[in-house]
Amino acid sequence: MNATHPLIRSGLLAGLVGLLLGIAAAGPAQAVPTLPSPSVTPLAGNVRVVTEFRPPERRWLAGHRGVDLAGTPGQVVRAAAAGRISFAGTIAGRPVITVDHGEVRTTYEPVDATLPVGAEVAMGEQIGTLRAGHDCAAAACLHWGLKHGEDYLDPMLLATGDATVRMLPGSAPAEARERAAAREAARRAAAEQQASAGTDVPQGPAPPPGSRGLVRPADGPLTSRFGMRVHPVTGVYKLHDGLDFGTGCGAPLRAIAAGRVTDIYYNAGYGNRLMLDHGLVNGRPMRSSYNHAIRYLVGPGATVQAGQVIGLSGSTGYSTGCHLHFMLWVDGQLVNPEAWL
Repeated sequence: MNATHPLIRSGLLAGLVGLLLGIAAAGPAQAVPTLPSPSVTPLAGNVRVVTEFRPPERRWLAGHRGVDLAGTPGQVVRAAAAGRISFAGTIAGRPVITVDHGEVRTTYEPVDATLPVGAEVAMGEQIGTLRAGHDCAAAACLHWGLKHGEDYLDPMLLATGDATVRMLPGSAPAEARERAAAREAARRAAAEQQASAGTDVPQGPAPPPGSRGLVRPADGPLTSRFGMRVHPVTGVYKLHDGLDFGTGCGAPLRAIAAGRVTDIYYNAGYGNRLMLDHGLVNGRPMRSSYNHAIRYLVGPGATVQAGQVIGLSGSTGYSTGCHLHFMLWVDGQLVNPEAWL
């Protein structure tokens, strides 16, 4: 199964085979891709996302074109959905498998194939075993990708059962980035002015936890719920992957439960983003994400308590006003936060 992949023959960088959400990649309007359904994550059990999907703003720029899932060497890797194995070979010394699902295809690496090219596979059927060697904070990690043509998609869409994604016309990404850049500049200026004025960080008592023991992450009404919608900035019809809380600019953002800050970074769409790992909550692994903040008051590696103020609401990234976009993962799967708060 050591075939030579066509990407190598054409001289493209092997790393581009990784794959995922490309709404930030400019180009002509694309047909609406239908994602395979039903679908599952390629690793069974409690799946932990070590590195999330971070699409590049341009196809040739740096980014993380997939998700890294923590696993163990030799662990069974499953087909995320029914399809046909279109490639099983080595790229840049790493074993890679590609499964064609029709309009989209998924990739898995580093994975030693157990089926030949051309084999038809069912959802959840073993296609290989995970090999150690991918650089990540686990004994072994599966780099899982999803691609429609030349556009990168977030493979976690398959974990949520999302149905369709409409791609942007060529001019829309640039226009959206310009608007986002202007808003970001305004928010940075506001944050600097607040800091120079010595404004106290709002605290106040944390709201009581809900029926599942989680604290509400922000005050204010829900302004957009989890589910399919047209994005107000980009015009893309896609999954709205969290809850939006309408807040004033600079309003406190609170940790829903005790945990550890795993990452803080800027994303063109999500703006200033913070990731929290809560470990086991009621016996189930849980992670959360806070997005669009003016700034955060804690850093990577910090341990936080339930109800602690960890940041200030803002409008960074693709946003039409100050709010919190809150996301939640349970058992490694993206879920509707409203059912848990």
